[in-house]
Amino acid sequence: MDFKQISHSLLPLLGGKENIASAAHCATRLRLVLVDDSLADQQAISKIEGVKGCFRNAGQMQIIFGTGVVNKVYAAFIQAAGISESSKSEIADIAAKKLNPFQRIARLLSNIFVPIIPAIVASGLLMGLLGMVKTYGWVDPNNAIYIILDMCSSAAFIILPILIGFTAAREFGGNPYLGATLGGILTHPALTNAWGVAAGFHTMNFFGLEIAMIGYQGTVFPVLLAVWFMSIVEKQLRRVIPDALDLILTPFLTVIISGFIALLIIGPAGRALGDSISFVLSTLISHAGWLAGLLFGGLYSVIVITGIHHSFHAIEAGLLGNPSIGVNFLLPIWAMANVAQGGACLAVWFKTKDAKIKAITLPSAFSAMLGITEAAIFGINLRFVKPFIAALIGGAAGGAWVVSMHVYMTAVGLTAIPGMAIVQASSLLNYIIGMAIAFGVAFVVSLVLKYKTDAE
Repeated sequence: MDFKQISHSLLPLLGGKENIASAAHCATRLRLVLVDDSLADQQAISKIEGVKGCFRNAGQMQIIFGTGVVNKVYAAFIQAAGISESSKSEIADIAAKKLNPFQRIARLLSNIFVPIIPAIVASGLLMGLLGMVKTYGWVDPNNAIYIILDMCSSAAFIILPILIGFTAAREFGGNPYLGATLGGILTHPALTNAWGVAAGFHTMNFFGLEIAMIGYQGTVFPVLLAVWFMSIVEKQLRRVIPDALDLILTPFLTVIISGFIALLIIGPAGRALGDSISFVLSTLISHAGWLAGLLFGGLYSVIVITGIHHSFHAIEAGLLGNPSIGVNFLLPIWAMANVAQGGACLAVWFKTKDAKIKAITLPSAFSAMLGITEAAIFGINLRFVKPFIAALIGGAAGGAWVVSMHVYMTAVGLTAIPGMAIVQASSLLNYIIGMAIAFGVAFVVSLVLKYKTDAE
């Protein structure tokens, strides 16, 4: 593969050197911010050797090359374009200026929650395994090993406000450690554990106002709002406090002011907001049943195209942290949509006679079965349109099944086949059946529909 030739072929299709504002790359994609997006010819770019797909997302032109290839293309591209290297954060900042307010909020939530997903996945995976062990009676719950593992499984959810406090402060422009401290205030041992409220809690009289002393373990919105307020307070204090006293007074006053406001106003309001969202979703699922699964499963992939789906992590974490819910009933639906993209993509492999398309479809379909759908969606299904429609139908069918069968997960972040690790033991069989339905329906519909499957 001639990387220099690929780079020189890309430039005119992107509007020339002068149209490249910045360039960076991730594990699989060349990420470009263009001065004028309308000058790019996505269809022609997709035909270049090595390109597995091309799409616009979050203000960026993203070209899929795959692991091990994209870094070599990137090195040749910045040399051919005569531009300097940019980090992913730099290019994201440039691209953010081109986003609308709703997209900016989605991107913000994504940046806050993506870094902490490994912790939630680890705890959720262990929680799921322990649930299976307990359900089938393989180990005595009073066993020392079980107790220690149970502590490990709940840790990330107990300190979730601290983790969110750190990443949120970094995004809001505040001190991450002060953000973590504020998260610690909201989960202080002096506050009744949120999961133990049923046993009773005490109140505090603050100048005639009765404040419920309930902790915010596992919650999302209270700490998000509190850290946003804290970051504003910190920035304002730094403007007026002399440099000589900044190190002492700014954090001191920030913690006191933010702590009071968080406990007295923002915390209760944020809890009410989170509980309201959880209530609406759980009510919709319980009353609309399979129809809700049909709708959510069918529309999820459309939402993925916009990049807004990353903001769902906040809602899912809120469901898990809510003592009255404690499970993630949304992720199984998203998983069905992802699997359906793989099924629709695989059907293209059977239909096409184009060697280049065949080379892309198989790994793309397999990737979708592991929960990574970008190559399948943007490289194949959207390219030919009808496979994408087939995937929406498959996702809707699978979503309807998992909702009607009450399939739940114990964490966030894993879908499709890897998602089996965090599915409740009692739901595992129906989850597998749901994947088979989503994959099978999408595959058959994509295979039956008529459309061109060549690279032209």
